[in-house]
Amino acid sequence: MEMQISFSNNFSNDHSVAILNRSNTPIQIHHQPLSVFIPQINCVTFPSPIFMAEQQLLKPDEWSYCDYFWADRKDPQGNGCITGFEVLLQKQLKGKQMQKDMAEFIRERIKIEEEYAKNLSKLSQIPLASQEEGTLGEAWAQLKKSLADEAEVHLKFSSKLQSEVEKPFLTFRENFKKDMKRFDHHIADLRKTWFSQSKSLSDRQKELELKTQQLESKLTSKTEEEIKKARRKSTQAGDDLMRSVDLYNQSQSKWFEEMVTTSLELERLEVERVEMIRQHLCQYTTLRHETDMFNQSTMEPVDKLLQCVDPIKDREVWVRENKTGEIRPVDVEI
Repeated sequence: MEMQISFSNNFSNDHSVAILNRSNTPIQIHHQPLSVFIPQINCVTFPSPIFMAEQQLLKPDEWSYCDYFWADRKDPQGNGCITGFEVLLQKQLKGKQMQKDMAEFIRERIKIEEEYAKNLSKLSQIPLASQEEGTLGEAWAQLKKSLADEAEVHLKFSSKLQSEVEKPFLTFRENFKKDMKRFDHHIADLRKTWFSQSKSLSDRQKELELKTQQLESKLTSKTEEEIKKARRKSTQAGDDLMRSVDLYNQSQSKWFEEMVTTSLELERLEVERVEMIRQHLCQYTTLRHETDMFNQSTMEPVDKLLQCVDPIKDREVWVRENKTGEIRPVDVEI
């Protein structure tokens, strides 16, 4: 299903996402910023636990990527943390490798067919019992000829496997790695900028605290001019802090938008990949039926399972097992 996402211009005041459903009717999902926060985790600001229940999923009941990969998780190899987006990228790269493995499997199947056809053709030309006479001789000659016909059928089968199954596996989304690298760099750059704004925000907050302390100390021991000067510095520090808050929220807003958009794109690509593989495996079974009608029963279980392929259900199971967090970031409130 085609999904279109649009974001409100005033993101810092209202997280708003419009999702077009199957009938292209906009579904507005609003989330007001929360005023109480737990400490930032890797520079990401999450709501206080008492407010977490107020957040609703962007795409309820769909187990969408855009709802479950906001938090980081520990690297199982002990190398720091892995972002939720990296988990999604690893899923895509694994899928691409599985696709290559399937293409290699089909290539081996083609080799078997070609070798089988070669042996059948060779056997059909051996002059054993060629002097048999009468009707039995005619039957024997026809049996040998059938081997050559069968060899031709298997050669055609191997050729179709190459053009209609193996080749599509290899050529599907040839720019996959390039696309994944582009997505990765884009999100990483946004997060790097966001982290920089988070550090600046922390510095401005410390500076404000320092200027406020200096002002308080001068209120009792300094001249009026020094008090005014200290007050101006404190006010300036407060203004700098508010600007840092705005820049932080703008960076987080951009990251949030791109995370939703890109995760939905990865979701679409995964459905596309699974559907493509399913369709071409169905083509494999069709060719197999055409090649050997006497052995259809061996393909029926495969056909039955292929008809049950469901990328949406697959995604639900995978998300349940691999999700890193469904609570999304919110704006800083001063």
